[in-house]
Amino acid sequence: MSGLFPRTTVAGISLSRMIIGTNWILGWSHRSPAADQQIKNRFPDGRAVFPLLQAFLREGVDTIMGPLQQERVMQEAVKEAQEKTGKPMILIDTPIINVDDTEAGRREARATIHRSRECGARFCLIHHSSAEQLVNKNLHQIVRLDDYTDMIRQEGMIPGLSAHMPELITYSDENGYDVETYIQIYNCMGFMMQVEIETVASIIQQARKPVMTIKPMAAGRTTPFVGLNFSWNTIRPCDMVTVGCTTPEEAEEDIEISRAALERRFPVIGKRASPNQHQDAFGK
Repeated sequence: MSGLFPRTTVAGISLSRMIIGTNWILGWSHRSPAADQQIKNRFPDGRAVFPLLQAFLREGVDTIMGPLQQERVMQEAVKEAQEKTGKPMILIDTPIINVDDTEAGRREARATIHRSRECGARFCLIHHSSAEQLVNKNLHQIVRLDDYTDMIRQEGMIPGLSAHMPELITYSDENGYDVETYIQIYNCMGFMMQVEIETVASIIQQARKPVMTIKPMAAGRTTPFVGLNFSWNTIRPCDMVTVGCTTPEEAEEDIEISRAALERRFPVIGKRASPNQHQDAFGK
């Protein structure tokens, strides 16, 4: 490997095109309660996460996404990684906010957004479970979204949307909301996607702002080689891929597979283990 991982620009900020995902650190496997617990057992605190983040940072993957303010483990991990490596990380927080149309709801939302800034977030992307409560499909609007993007701007952060519902991208672009980037589920299996893969691909291609794609390996339902090659080869140069893994070795493989996809070459990775490594079908 040579050089740092390719980068893109969002609202004037340089980000690595690969983003570190946090589901496989925080225990959201999308597989089973047992798998969730296995992840939590592996990462009880930030110190346990450090080798994984260090592997990403060595290759210039310095951007991380997730509900950072609400998770002690991630706050500890980011702090330790920055202190031990001397490399700053770009934090994308995805807070769950109260979107009730009341004074109390707005106070709570403002306090949550303030905590995003306190945890060091540069970007604040409203969590899809909050943003989707504001969608009016009949009007093609995300009602009162400007209230919350303004709160984000007031805290000195860059606003965006977690758009599991692909219409959020369409409506935001259509109405010119103050949104600089989107999160969108996108993978070769259609896992958790609300419409066909081709439709989401088209929405990403037409988006007016860079898109941060997530779940490229469908939460382990496809291999990194298949999932990452699909994602990198069907998004734009400005877009990003969010990758979740649990070990430094997995991070290194994902980075090499991704570099190879972007460079149009075959990745330099080892063969998979087998009880018989000398099968002709495995090649030389």
